[in-house]
Amino acid sequence: MTRYAVLLRGINVGRNRRIAMADLRELLTGAGYANVATLLQSGNAVLDTDQSAGELGPTLERLIEERFGFPVGVIVRSRDEVARVVAFNPLKTVATDGSRYFVSFAGTAGSGEVPEVDSADQYVVDGAETYLWCPDGMRDSPLIKALTKIKNPPPSTIRNWNTVEKLLALMS
Repeated sequence: MTRYAVLLRGINVGRNRRIAMADLRELLTGAGYANVATLLQSGNAVLDTDQSAGELGPTLERLIEERFGFPVGVIVRSRDEVARVVAFNPLKTVATDGSRYFVSFAGTAGSGEVPEVDSADQYVVDGAETYLWCPDGMRDSPLIKALTKIKNPPPSTIRNWNTVEKLLALMS
């Protein structure tokens, strides 16, 4: 069995698209996944399965839409992949606040082309992950605004560094 992090895209951000983590755990356990646990309210789960990541993501998207009535994108990473993200940590010398240091997990590797920004923000693209340092926060970040202007980006979801490290600890 492989241990996976399951990252749901765009849930529990406003009043719509709400999924209680207890309900998500119940759904995943009822579907036969083992050692299911959730982290925070932003759509982070870990589980064990014999399915491949390529099978798991679409299966979970179908199950979630059937159960909760709306589509939710799912990004899946194995424990080894999350461990690699944490070990790589390319901005560790500048990213001094884990709540302002982010990793964007994409469904597929992007082009790596991000418009230049005139700010203290920094980024590193590594395959399907983009590491983002936004020292003044994400809300008004010139880097985040530039990223939203990329045409046809792969589906992705962002987690702050603190959450990424907690996910890895939960997967161990």
